[in-house]
Parts: sequence; structure tokens; C-alpha cells
Amino acid sequence: MILNYRQAPKLLDWRANVNVLTEQVISCPYCGESIDVLINAEDEAEQYIEDCQVCCRPITFVLSRDDNGDLSVAVHDENDSF
Repeated sequence: MILNYRQAPKLLDWRANVNVLTEQVISCPYCGESIDVLINAEDEAEQYIEDCQVCCRPITFVLSRDDNGDLSVAVHDENDSF
């Protein structure tokens, strides 16, 4: 692949954004299936909802950092209080 000077910065920006994505394996709180999800490390201390890839029910993701500075992901169903 040959890049011109206008394409190179876009490619570099794309690669920088990929580095903040980490793959995590979670267990769906509804169907119990293990599924792979991509977590954006920049969303630390955030909460969001994503549908299960197997049963299509809404999973609440809560992201935080543990004492070692590692990204921690907790998942809940829509009726859980946390």
C-alpha cells in the first residue's frame, strides 16, 4: 500500500485509537454465555449499555481501575442495583 502525505496522518490517528481498546471476556448476566467485548480504556469510570451478542438483552457495563491501575469491567442486568 502506498500512502500520500494526506493519508498518513489519518492512518497514524487510527492506530493510536486502536491502542486504547482492550479485549475482555465477560459473562452475560442473562444467558451466561462468555462473550468477547472491546473496552475503550479512555472510558474509565464510565457506565454504558451494550446488547449481548448472543441473547440481545441489554448489559450494563461499569468500568473502573483497580488498585494496581488495571482496567476493571463489571457487568449487570438492567434490574441489578449497583
